[in-house]
Amino acid sequence: MRRHTASCHCGAIRFAFDVQIDEVVICKCSLCAKRHAVMVGVPRDSLQILEGHSALSSYRWNTGQACHYFCSTCGIYTFHQRRIDPAMYSVNAFCIDGLDVPAIPLRHVDGSRR
Repeated sequence: MRRHTASCHCGAIRFAFDVQIDEVVICKCSLCAKRHAVMVGVPRDSLQILEGHSALSSYRWNTGQACHYFCSTCGIYTFHQRRIDPAMYSVNAFCIDGLDVPAIPLRHVDGSRR
């Protein structure tokens, strides 16, 4: 596993996690489709908020199970706790420092059907 760092656009939120990134995921549920999210799966216990915990805002919808976090300053979606598997986060792949997102295999999922 490799240590990755990530941040929102303005840098108010910085976080890190350990994971091997073998794929990125696009979900076509209504929220992910509108924000055009490309995500990386990360175990919840691996993600550490390094800076900006107070800048994190959250959004819950539909069943209220998933908790989506974004920066209250710049508005960038950073990560969310999954509805189906609360022990996992999905991290915005474009927030990850130095990650070449187009070079990683892409998998499509339909989160609205789970």
